[in-house]
Amino acid sequence: MRIDVHFTPTGLNPGDLNGKGVVVLDVLRATTTVITALANGAKEVIPAATSEEAVRLASNLEKDGVLLAGERKSVKIEGFALGNSPLEMTPEVVAGKTIVLATTNGTPALVASQGGDPVLVGAPANFAALTIRAREARAERGDLVIVCAGRERQFALEDAYTAGRLIKAVKKGLGKVELNDAAHASLVLTGAYDGWADAFAGTVAARQLVEANLSADVAFCAKPNRFGAVPRYAERRIT
Repeated sequence: MRIDVHFTPTGLNPGDLNGKGVVVLDVLRATTTVITALANGAKEVIPAATSEEAVRLASNLEKDGVLLAGERKSVKIEGFALGNSPLEMTPEVVAGKTIVLATTNGTPALVASQGGDPVLVGAPANFAALTIRAREARAERGDLVIVCAGRERQFALEDAYTAGRLIKAVKKGLGKVELNDAAHASLVLTGAYDGWADAFAGTVAARQLVEANLSADVAFCAKPNRFGAVPRYAERRIT
């Protein structure tokens, strides 16, 4: 039994995660946004590594049923219908729609995780349900890989802290579980903060969101167990 953490998807190549259970985390904000959109009735979310790819993918779909969404450095991409805020993903806006999403960190991490089986989309927002599904994936596959989106190819505290919380929950009651160094470090982080709000408060991503008048997004992303579903990424779509 083994749990590995990647603090960023850098270095992951096609096929590296084939047949492994995978959880992707970009809690501020892409994975929280995806979870919220689907919980509020979106038909599916299609992640794109770049805004250009998002436009191309959307052009091949029925226009009336598609919403382009995404951001670069917390700013909505010009010409897109939505940004990358979970608060934008209301039932009135997203119900029945296919959302093509491109973000700075989260969607490239999802694309890099193709080949995992399953690839689960996680955040504090669905943490209890995610723990159950991650335990099932680890039991079925033997390995569990947690891919943190990070921030601009660098370590992101909010993702690593969430990874540590997930490792702690998944391995509870199990026997010996082998961990890589990043997984060990993530576990250490869980003892340094009093919950997600505390862990997120001083992060670079949170400060950037506050400066962009998006402090409500930080509070939303830090509240656990808003939703009971765990989206799955397969065949280039999240459902």
